[in-house]
Amino acid sequence: MKFTGAICIALVIVLVSSLDLTNAVVEEEIKVACVPTELKPCLPAIQAGSQPSTECCGKLKEQQSCLCGYIKNPAFGSYIKSAQKVLTACGVPSPTC
Repeated sequence: MKFTGAICIALVIVLVSSLDLTNAVVEEEIKVACVPTELKPCLPAIQAGSQPSTECCGKLKEQQSCLCGYIKNPAFGSYIKSAQKVLTACGVPSPTC
C-alpha cells in the first residue's frame, strides 16, 4: 500500500510539473503582430510634440517588440527615431537595435 501511495504522489508531481511547462510554452508562443498602422494614435504626439494619449501608450507597449523592425524600415524609421519623447512619456524604453 505504501508503494502505491508513493507512485500516486510521484505521478501527481510529474503531472503538475508538465502543466507548468505547458503554460510556459503557450505564453511564449503568443506573439504580437507587428502592424505599424496600430501606432496611428501616436502620430499627433510625435508630430506636434504633445502629450501622448492613453491609447497611444497602450499601443506602444503592445508593439514594443516591433520597434526595432520599424526603425530599420525606411518608411517608418524617421517616425520612431523622432518619437523618443513619446516613448519616455509612455514609460517605454528606447529600443536598442
